Amino acid sequence: MKQRINKTIAAFGLIALPAFAIAEQQAANLDQLLKQLEQGKIAQTKQNQQREADFKARVAEQDNMLKNARTERDNAIATSTALEQSFQANEVQIANRTEALNKRLGELKELFGVLQQVAGDTKGKFQTSVISAQLPGRDVFLDEFTQSMGSSTKLASIEEIERIWFELQREMTESGKLSSFNGEVVAADGTRRQQEIIRVGGFNLVSEGKYLEYIFETNAIAELKRQPSDRYLASARAIAADSSGPVAFSLDPTGGSILNLLVQAPNTRERVDQGGPVGYVILGIGLVGLLIALERFVSLFLIGRKVNRQLKSEQVSKDNPLGRVMSVQADNPNVDNETLELKLSESILREVPKLTTRLTLIKIISVVAPLIGLLGTVVGMINTFQAITLFGTGDPKLMAGGISQALVTTVLGLVVAIPMVFLFAYLNGRSRNIINVLQQESTGIIAERSEKGA
Repeated sequence: MKQRINKTIAAFGLIALPAFAIAEQQAANLDQLLKQLEQGKIAQTKQNQQREADFKARVAEQDNMLKNARTERDNAIATSTALEQSFQANEVQIANRTEALNKRLGELKELFGVLQQVAGDTKGKFQTSVISAQLPGRDVFLDEFTQSMGSSTKLASIEEIERIWFELQREMTESGKLSSFNGEVVAADGTRRQQEIIRVGGFNLVSEGKYLEYIFETNAIAELKRQPSDRYLASARAIAADSSGPVAFSLDPTGGSILNLLVQAPNTRERVDQGGPVGYVILGIGLVGLLIALERFVSLFLIGRKVNRQLKSEQVSKDNPLGRVMSVQADNPNVDNETLELKLSESILREVPKLTTRLTLIKIISVVAPLIGLLGTVVGMINTFQAITLFGTGDPKLMAGGISQALVTTVLGLVVAIPMVFLFAYLNGRSRNIINVLQQESTGIIAERSEKGA
């Protein structure tokens, strides 16, 4: 028990002592522990005395540092006060001199403001002008001039004013010239090649019979991805082929805006494609009707020629409807007039289906085509309303597909129906004329036989 108490007291002593005072070996009894504690206290006291002596020795140094810091602070405050006073004085002086400068400038300041505005507008014009394709870099000077004139103290020199005047005059002069130059052209497939370019004033660029566009951002000349119709390309080829005399040329006075809209307009094939499946059905029906009408036209034309030839001939031929009707009299020489009349009527009735066959189908097509077009219109409007329901009315392009289908199918239905109506009327008239000839000859045969019998 005594040993346990000694160990506990020793452990407490070790915790209480500072690190430097702990003995390397644990105290064996209370006397050793007390002795170690006394030695550690003496060592700590000496260390504290040494620290106190060092602190007292550095008091003078600390006081000197504090004095220097206060001196620097006072100097900084004095410098700040002086600079603030100088700043205020300079502000007043700048304001006075600016006012004096404005009074001296007078109307020149307004003139320089207008000049700066003209330079900015001219730079924008040069960036979109096709003349810059032949004369690049004109906007660099104007850009530098505009930026330099942004400062109220910068005045334009005579040389700069004359340079702006020269560039404006050159733009006006070149806009009235037909000029050719060699340049790199980016083809529609992405290839680049050097070729001759013809500039038509400040309106258009053409080369090898194709319209070009000038892209200012990349300083490149490129073919239009899609060229306008042939009548416009013909004028481009004409101006490239003949430069000796006047040539009709289709130019764009907007510098390319109208041309870009023109090439975006869909051609006939694209318009038909906008009709979708309904449009293709209408065209298929129209093609069938056209083939039937062509077959009927050829057939009735040949039959009409044979009938006319039979009318002029005394010899009966059975290769035509009139000959077959007239042969009834020869085949029935001994029948009475009423029976002959009935047989002639029967013969005419046999010929009528051959003359009017498939004409009813043409008439049906002329009626059905507009109805199918109306069906396409309804389908297109349904698609339009669905697009409005999903995406709203913010973007008209989302509704363009349904509207295009609605309009194109209606147009296709009318385009098919109107010719079919005229074809049916014409072919039906031709067939009725032949039938009337048969009826007239049949009546003539009966009348002639009645006269002989009388």
